[in-house]
Amino acid sequence: MSTTHVTIREVALRDGLQIEDPISTEAKIELLEAIVATGVTEVEATAFVSPSKVPALADAPDFAKELKRFPEVAFSALAASPNGARRALDAGLTSIEYVVSASDSHSRSNVGRDTAAATAAIAEIAEVTHDAGATVEVIIATAWDCPFDGPTPPERVLRIVDAAVTAGSDRIAIADTIGTTTPGRVTSLLAQVRPEIGALPLGCHFHNTRGAGLASAYAAVLAGVSRLDASVGGLGGCPFAPGASGNIATEDLVYLLRDSGVAVDLDLDRAIAAAGVAQRLIGKQLPSALLRAGDRLHAPAHPS
Repeated sequence: MSTTHVTIREVALRDGLQIEDPISTEAKIELLEAIVATGVTEVEATAFVSPSKVPALADAPDFAKELKRFPEVAFSALAASPNGARRALDAGLTSIEYVVSASDSHSRSNVGRDTAAATAAIAEIAEVTHDAGATVEVIIATAWDCPFDGPTPPERVLRIVDAAVTAGSDRIAIADTIGTTTPGRVTSLLAQVRPEIGALPLGCHFHNTRGAGLASAYAAVLAGVSRLDASVGGLGGCPFAPGASGNIATEDLVYLLRDSGVAVDLDLDRAIAAAGVAQRLIGKQLPSALLRAGDRLHAPAHPS
């Protein structure tokens, strides 16, 4: 059954920026202000990971200090280890994301250990996070395909889901890291994951790398998913997965859902404006369709 309201988590500031050349903390604040103006209620702010691996997010502690200016927004941060979770908590974050890749090769590329070792850390990260009065979300990367290992067997995803549920994860999300999945495959995997998580909130993260990200997101909504990640301008991707560019653009997703009768919290015009800010700060054209074409409700009339 489809949902009637979708919460969009804005991920441009973390997932969006992580593959780009570093921009200043001041520039990130400018982008954050534009993002908050859209009305978004959840924002993935940064990641507490090795600065040598992801230099674009090396200012995470300093940037985190600015988040208190926006009490109306629920901010989260990614951590790749228990120590990263502690650093994020010490910086004032109250929602931690922990990514586990379902494929061994991507897991080694991403965090330097295989899937089993990364999965085993879920329990400690959940304990550290809950002891601090915060929440933890386990995000399963390469849930459909890996750039190194090929198609991901669903049972690998389900093993991570089971570990996350057992450890007391507060939320779970599945991610199409390299933008290869399609609506039928989305529906199939969701049907296998849902019975395993009970009442836990389930989210999805898609890339539009091969043009199917929005269709996959809509398929997830039709299957009852009410939480989706997106990035203004379609900014971002995974630096540890070849060809993994092109998050679904927030404004494109808002346009699709709004015109399909699904309520969202974001204002489309302000989302397009935020994408423009991102494009200016990054200094290159971003893949957003709405940034180029605009909203049909404001499009100029053309003679037939």
